[in-house]
Amino acid sequence: MSIRICPSILAADFTHLADEAAAVAADADFLHVDVMDYHFVPNLTVGLPVVQSLVRGVALPLDIHLGVSDPDRWAPAYAEAGAGSVTIHAEATHTPVRTLRAIRAGGAQAGLALNPATPLQPYEALLAEVDTLLIMTVEPGFGSQRFLDFTLDKIRHARTLIDWTRRYRGRDIPLWLQVDGGVNEDTIAECSEAGADSFVAGSAVYSAADPAAAVRALRHRADAASPVVAVRA
Repeated sequence: MSIRICPSILAADFTHLADEAAAVAADADFLHVDVMDYHFVPNLTVGLPVVQSLVRGVALPLDIHLGVSDPDRWAPAYAEAGAGSVTIHAEATHTPVRTLRAIRAGGAQAGLALNPATPLQPYEALLAEVDTLLIMTVEPGFGSQRFLDFTLDKIRHARTLIDWTRRYRGRDIPLWLQVDGGVNEDTIAECSEAGADSFVAGSAVYSAADPAAAVRALRHRADAASPVVAVRA
């Protein structure tokens, strides 16, 4: 499929996570889980034990986003726990190639995240090592923030780099361009038009009366705005 929707449990009811996951299981592609350490970002959320429980208890694969100061130490354990995807931050990793390969060796897809002000250029070569490039469209740490419009140019640039990587470096597997932060029915269309194909949405899903319907509406908006791109395997 060409579009991936990943509801974020950061906006869900933490006392009923299994139920919140089940509410979107038939319509979403991944369940996005923000792991924050109150050091890399000013918030503290869940850790490895909760993720291990979610792996056992929910139907959707988990999309783990590590907002932590030492991802090189922690990322492999999340892959080995059964996560579908594990994303580390470029600003925090000291050994990105080794850590990204360790994530894959643990059985998960590997992702690299960039904060809004972090330039793409120093990390272009790492696209050969990742399954997902995550462009943060808000400052990481909290949900319900307003989308940062200036990141649209960065998304467009990233789409160009990803298409080049797939074409000239022989990538025959999906290389997703994900956005996270302030994604709603309006901004998802802008991001899709700019070239994103994987979308993290928290409040837009879990603040809705019907989270499943919200996921379907987001997918429809993204599909309608998407330029003609190769269908992902």
